[in-house]
Amino acid sequence: MTSLASALPRVSVYAAAGSNIAPAENLRRALTALAERFPDLSVSPAYRNGAVGFVGDDFINLAMGFTTTYSLPELISEFQAVEALCGRSRLDAKWAPRTMDIDLLLYGDVVGEFPGVSLPRPDLLKRPYMLGPLAQIAPQVMHPVLHETIGDLWARFEMQGHHLQPIDLWNPTDAF
Repeated sequence: MTSLASALPRVSVYAAAGSNIAPAENLRRALTALAERFPDLSVSPAYRNGAVGFVGDDFINLAMGFTTTYSLPELISEFQAVEALCGRSRLDAKWAPRTMDIDLLLYGDVVGEFPGVSLPRPDLLKRPYMLGPLAQIAPQVMHPVLHETIGDLWARFEMQGHHLQPIDLWNPTDAF
């Protein structure tokens, strides 16, 4: 007998996660929760960068990828549950410090505006802390609008005025 989950199509998902409030602790908590939900979770190295849109402590950011059978609304709900697990309230100001921020970058090759999300993420190509780590784990993935690989887009990214500092938060062999 085939289970329903194995009959549903799997979608490749790429997301970014970041925190500037107890970032090592909150990123580890989030990644552990995400690995429980998505066993094939892959995670980029982490990077420190300045806050964008407000004055605040530096963020630590990373990218992740996995496959899922979750619909887009189900996935957004799971991301919000993980953010809440890390202490984030949906009432928090948009441009403010964050215990956890999970941004959906790509959901398969889906393009469009949906409740709570635009796909592909519009600022993916403007934010080195999203594009750079994504290129490390998914360089051959095609951008669904530009039809260029993430690796090629990153190779041409203009880093002037941007700084990403590699951060050693965990051993690459650690399981989440």
